[in-house]
Amino acid sequence: MDDTDITLIQDSFAKVVPIKDAAAEIFYADLFETAPEVKPYFANANMADQGSKLMATLGVVVNGLRDLDKVVPVAQDLALRHVDYGVKPEDYDSVGASLIRTLEKGLGDDFTPDTRAAWIGAYTTLSTVMKDAAYPPAASS
Repeated sequence: MDDTDITLIQDSFAKVVPIKDAAAEIFYADLFETAPEVKPYFANANMADQGSKLMATLGVVVNGLRDLDKVVPVAQDLALRHVDYGVKPEDYDSVGASLIRTLEKGLGDDFTPDTRAAWIGAYTTLSTVMKDAAYPPAASS
């Protein structure tokens, strides 16, 4: 992820912030429609609060892309907590796809092919770090 990608991500996310509540609703509606198996993770959640947490977490990550040494431990801790909710490694793919579709819907023409590629690259990097933390390979005996 280079400086241009980081700028594309940060600039596009700045356009999402004013519509963050609607973006969170779009995200969860898309996620539950395309990956209904994840819906039980949210059975006891207040979805308005969950949406606020999602957008706040995205904000921290997006704003921290130039200082990954601070973002990575937070992401790893978050991944470990998600294991307790029953999250599986493959769920990260569903979340990533819903995130991209949400950005596409929310940003419209501002979600250019370069911006899309930057987001996919960043999400892939972060989700890999999170999965590696939450689901380490079994130690050989």
